[in-house]
Amino acid sequence: MDLRHVQHELGEATRGDAKATLDSVVAGLAEAIEELRELARGVRPTALDDGLAAALAELAARAPISTEVEVTAERFNHEIEAAAYFVASEALTNAVKYADSSEVVLRAGRENGNLVLSVSDDGRGGAAPGPGSGLTGLADRVAALGGHLELRSDGTGTALVAEFPCGS
Repeated sequence: MDLRHVQHELGEATRGDAKATLDSVVAGLAEAIEELRELARGVRPTALDDGLAAALAELAARAPISTEVEVTAERFNHEIEAAAYFVASEALTNAVKYADSSEVVLRAGRENGNLVLSVSDDGRGGAAPGPGSGLTGLADRVAALGGHLELRSDGTGTALVAEFPCGS
């Protein structure tokens, strides 16, 4: 995420070999990250050992943009916590990579028997799920646990809300 942020900040001001090298490094890392994601599907991140709240706080602390976190300390089923973590991670990554955001707000808590996770940013908007996209993959991950994912992305930012049923 930091390299994408640097790449965005430098923009067209970077010239010649330096720009080509940076573009190549970012592309190589993106490919490596995608390969790791494929390997890690279904593997529970160790960051969740201390709960979803701690894992999301750590995720936010590593983000290169301001990220506000409001998360319940309540524990949930391991599968639900893992899925919520992956949704938050992907949404935060998207805010950094594509949205030109300066701030993200990450919230999670129990509402009406569901874990409701929301990630919203102040970026340019325009996110849309498509075949093979990360957003479609997130929707599939949430649906596999009986939940649903909502996306609002207009000119005033993007908001992603995932609801996971978790009993009463």
